[in-house]
Amino acid sequence: MADSVMEKITEKFHEEDSSSSSDSDDGKKTSSFKSDKFRLFGREKPLHKVLGGGKPADVFLWRDKKISAGVLGGATALWVLFDVLEYHFLTLVCHALILGLAMLFLWSNASAFINKSPPRIPEVHIPEEPVLEFASAVRIEINRAFGILRETASGKDLKMFLSVIGGLWILSIVGSCCSFLTLFYIAFFLLHTVPVLYEKYEDQVDDFSEKATIEIKKRYAVFDEKVLSKIPRGPLKDKKQA
Repeated sequence: MADSVMEKITEKFHEEDSSSSSDSDDGKKTSSFKSDKFRLFGREKPLHKVLGGGKPADVFLWRDKKISAGVLGGATALWVLFDVLEYHFLTLVCHALILGLAMLFLWSNASAFINKSPPRIPEVHIPEEPVLEFASAVRIEINRAFGILRETASGKDLKMFLSVIGGLWILSIVGSCCSFLTLFYIAFFLLHTVPVLYEKYEDQVDDFSEKATIEIKKRYAVFDEKVLSKIPRGPLKDKKQA
């Protein structure tokens, strides 16, 4: 009894020490993050929270290497199957259902000869909550994209207009070179590799991006002074009002 009591006391002390150390580590991370250091894209939160937190962020940042590797490997297998081997999705679904139904049918009928109970077919259903969460997240991102396009088309920010036009032009060039499935796989692959590499070399990337941002702002200031500032805007508005 005395040994068990002493073991429980030591376990409590260890738990308190580990919790206090983890709290101190979290405090150090948050305090270091809240510093005035330049962050890529001006983010004000840790990368895990920027990616949404929870299990999706854990997968993107390879917190569990087996799950992340399995997801990336499955996406790679699907891309090779549908894009490289040109296997059709409907054909794959039909062949998989034919194979599964044939195996279950043969096993159920052969169970009487091998003196084994037939396999119990589980009931499969799609839960409502994850589907609603996914649909809500997609709806929010689509509405955000529509808001950015509306703000860009309003003509209030010329810099945003040029950035969006340049991004769409680059995307159109990339889309003409590969199929939509390949483009989707490239984005999926980058989403599973770039965040974890950025988290590993965060300080170096932030320092380099700060220097690049300063240089881009200087070039844009020169371009604005020599070209954009000479574009007549006020007289046109006055003529329209008149």
